[in-house]
Amino acid sequence: MTPSTTTAPATPTEKTGARTDEAAALIGDARERIDALDDRIIGLIQERMAVSAVIQEARIGSGGRRVNLAREMEVLGHYRDALGKPGTALAMTVLELCRGRV
Repeated sequence: MTPSTTTAPATPTEKTGARTDEAAALIGDARERIDALDDRIIGLIQERMAVSAVIQEARIGSGGRRVNLAREMEVLGHYRDALGKPGTALAMTVLELCRGRV
């Protein structure tokens, strides 16, 4: 039987890659803010998905198509204008998440 090995928890500087405790504290606080922002972003995307489903149901219920390509192009342009080229990829992902949920 081998003896159990215990590893000490990573110190804040090891966990963040910082070289000083001050920088590690700043990074830790900033990461907590990022985690909170990510939670809000996820919530907003889920809300967008629900609103998109309402729109799709209304469009399909009236005999229209599930997707309105002209509107999707507007969304792509909006994200690109606000965030640059990576914004287009982000918009495509958001649109993909919101399509076909009906």
